[in-house]
Amino acid sequence: MEAGKRPAVKSSRANIHRRYHKVPALRFAEDGRLTAYAGLVLVQVLIAALGLKKRLRRCFSHLGKDSIYGMGKMVLLLLVAILLGCRRLRDLDYCREDPLLKRVVGVKRLPDVATISRALTKMDERGVEGMRSEVRGLVLERLEGEAQSRVTVDFDGSVQTTRGHAEGTAVGYNPLKKGARSYYPLFCTVAQTEQFFDVLFRSGNVHDSNGASGFMSACLSELHERLPRAQLETRVDSAFFNERVLATLHERGVEFSCSVPFERFPALKALVKEQQQWCALDERYSYAEVSWKPRRWDMKYRILLVRQRKKPRSPRPIQLDLFVPFDEMYEYTVVATNKKVSPRAVLGFHHGRGSQEKLFGEAKQHAALDVILGRRQKANQLFSLCGMLAHNLSREMQMMRLPKERPTQRKRPAHWRFHSLGTLRQRLFHRAGRLLRPQGHLTLELNANSDVRSEFEGYLDAMLHGARFGAASDSSAAQA
Repeated sequence: MEAGKRPAVKSSRANIHRRYHKVPALRFAEDGRLTAYAGLVLVQVLIAALGLKKRLRRCFSHLGKDSIYGMGKMVLLLLVAILLGCRRLRDLDYCREDPLLKRVVGVKRLPDVATISRALTKMDERGVEGMRSEVRGLVLERLEGEAQSRVTVDFDGSVQTTRGHAEGTAVGYNPLKKGARSYYPLFCTVAQTEQFFDVLFRSGNVHDSNGASGFMSACLSELHERLPRAQLETRVDSAFFNERVLATLHERGVEFSCSVPFERFPALKALVKEQQQWCALDERYSYAEVSWKPRRWDMKYRILLVRQRKKPRSPRPIQLDLFVPFDEMYEYTVVATNKKVSPRAVLGFHHGRGSQEKLFGEAKQHAALDVILGRRQKANQLFSLCGMLAHNLSREMQMMRLPKERPTQRKRPAHWRFHSLGTLRQRLFHRAGRLLRPQGHLTLELNANSDVRSEFEGYLDAMLHGARFGAASDSSAAQA
């Protein structure tokens, strides 16, 4: 044992265990000082640092002041409610007396659910487009601040199902709930920051490529305008394989990889069957590069045949004590690309497209992206945009504090190791606290926990003194 150190004292059972029998009596305080969401102080500082209140007022200024609250504060309340885990308007009834929630929204009394519902019925196309513009603007500011040399955008659709008959829904492709009415929006996401960039709202009975060409062109044009030195790249599935889409991407200088649909081109089957030489990537994948293009296409791109080794499931019962031989089988895919790097790098890039599905799953679970709020189409679109923005803010909050941990890799994972919004909610947002004024200074008192204190102080210091928005934003954040 080192000199100067006392030996550790082992605690006895009597010092650890205690019997509790009495149930405490309940008392509901009405002094307006207790909060169940102490972590909202971090959201308040984040909102101030981004100037989010001003942005939302600008989005809905054309709607006037028919409501005493104003549409900007209504939308801010929806956004904060999603961050706290609310998935329905009625969930707000259980936190309407929270003093910190009132401070973040900037009201003395939160609106009733009926008031919010009436306000949402007045939402129009201009308000939705303004909200889309602000979502894009915040992502672009982050990408500009990081000086990204390469930006990877992914495009894919995701089903939003409803049991009712919401305006603009239709019965279409819905693998989980067949026959249900739904929306089928097309999303654009940024791989480096794991954020939603934009969305194209569509009914549920359209093909993946419906409206995709114009939407992709608009997203890429805005990214190129704001990030002229960055190399743009995208990866899409077989639904987007058509000459106009790929030609547009190639002419804009966008590097792409696109899955090719086997069912539309029988000649591909013959190419795969005749191919004798395959180059191994690893134990599962091998590839071959061939020269091919659809008959009526003018432009020819690189074509990679991909072979994946699989073990078929045996139809017989599994006998664990015996050796059961099996035959290996192969699954084939085809990838078209204009990238000039090695086939290994192209296929690694294309296989990274699955990260977008993870992004959709997380946003639907934690940011209410799968919720259709009511029957009004514009209100439902606004709520989806609030879910997208809530997810983006959870990423923005972590990017302000955490350093980059990953360089650019083949699959293009995010540069940061993010926690999900659900994890932030559990560790930070859902913390009990008390608002006090010792000697006239507003103070939020939390339970003494070293891990919670470290997290809170780390995020507050990063958001108050971060360099992203300069000194002007620092001063506005400090006033929060």
